[in-house]
Amino acid sequence: MNSLLKNLGLIIFLCGVVCLCVYYFSKPINELLVSSLVLEFVGILAYIIFNKRLD
Repeated sequence: MNSLLKNLGLIIFLCGVVCLCVYYFSKPINELLVSSLVLEFVGILAYIIFNKRLD
């Protein structure tokens, strides 16, 4: 369970990258850009927080 929590931030960050890829290859929608920004920011914060708490 701890290994999943340690990698949760990376998984969220990769979801943001997938949103950017969808934005690039499909019709440009601003909601995709905003959601990718939020997902990447939350992913980075989650990665930092979970790795500090679990180590």
